[in-house]
Amino acid sequence: MAKVLVPLADGCEELEAVTIIDLLRRAGIEVTVAGLKPGIVKASRGVQLVPDITLDVALQDRYDMLVLPGGMPGAAHLKADPRILDLVRTMAAAGRYTAAICAAPTVLLEAGVLAGRQATSYPGFLDALNPPGVQLSTASVVVDGTVITSRGPGTAMDFALALIDILKGREMRSKVETALVRA
Repeated sequence: MAKVLVPLADGCEELEAVTIIDLLRRAGIEVTVAGLKPGIVKASRGVQLVPDITLDVALQDRYDMLVLPGGMPGAAHLKADPRILDLVRTMAAAGRYTAAICAAPTVLLEAGVLAGRQATSYPGFLDALNPPGVQLSTASVVVDGTVITSRGPGTAMDFALALIDILKGREMRSKVETALVRA
């Protein structure tokens, strides 16, 4: 079974975090939600989220994919955490998936995994930095090898479905998407 780690920081975008966690679990993917610190995570709009475990405990396990929700200041907290940056680098070096949405692709940039890749982010984040060696896109979801990025809350469902497609295949993606009654 595919294993995914979703770290949560205070100020994360709750729509993105919950959508990612919910859809991946609907697909039968084992999702571990880890707080950067013990206790409840207060998201950007005041929603309180309860992680399964702390990041320190989560780091004792191995994951097939790391998914970083965006939101501010959540993404800034992720980017400032050396454990997250080390994990992104370790996952990338091992050829495992790193995914980020909204402002969180800046974490991937900080960790050095976007060089030579195509990526997207919430307007005003990656594009404002104009990072050398990164081909910026305005697509809703960009998959470049083992790096997956997305734009923001409005693309969270497409992002999560793309992650399902990668981890469990098109048939499972279609099954989950059909049950959502998106159209």
